[in-house]
Amino acid sequence: MSSTFVAYLIASTILAVTPGPGVIYILTRTLSRGRQAGLASVAGIALGNLANATAASLGLAALLAASAAAFAVMKFAGAGYLVFLGIKAMRSKPRLEVDRGFPLASSRRLFADGFLVALLNPKTALFFAALLPQFISADASPLGQGLVLACVFVSIAVCTDTMYVLAAAALAPALAETSASRFVGRYVTAATFIGLGLYAAMTGRRTAH
Repeated sequence: MSSTFVAYLIASTILAVTPGPGVIYILTRTLSRGRQAGLASVAGIALGNLANATAASLGLAALLAASAAAFAVMKFAGAGYLVFLGIKAMRSKPRLEVDRGFPLASSRRLFADGFLVALLNPKTALFFAALLPQFISADASPLGQGLVLACVFVSIAVCTDTMYVLAAAALAPALAETSASRFVGRYVTAATFIGLGLYAAMTGRRTAH
């Protein structure tokens, strides 16, 4: 195993463990709907991250970095979607249980939500566009190496995100003992999503250099 690949593993692990919008989204889903919902969200986030990494390998991320208009469109689309999730959570009825399972359609919906949250985050694509070239050798196919490195990162992130889900699911029953906590939890969920959306819309402004 080369020192370059070891450095990539370390960088990827640090990034995956550090809480960000994706981790907060997964934790919120787990605390509000249970472990199964959290795991479905992890799968969606993973696929969205893989799509962004693939796009970076193909050169789409370079286009986003060069085009302020494209970056703004994706940034505000992602922010708007997070706000939409927050409003939907606020209007939903509190659940009486934390993790009793739910219909397959709900799992698919949660998977799709996680996928869109990750996919519509241009910072993820820009991160891969900046990181991957540092670990790609000129002796082999840049596209092939980029896809392999992307898969490695997503695999690491799936492991760390799953650990977050299991930890949150273990704490969730204690938070659901009273009807008051269920009532407050709905608004905490809504505020989290809306806050993430506003944060994404107001931050991440690029500099000229």
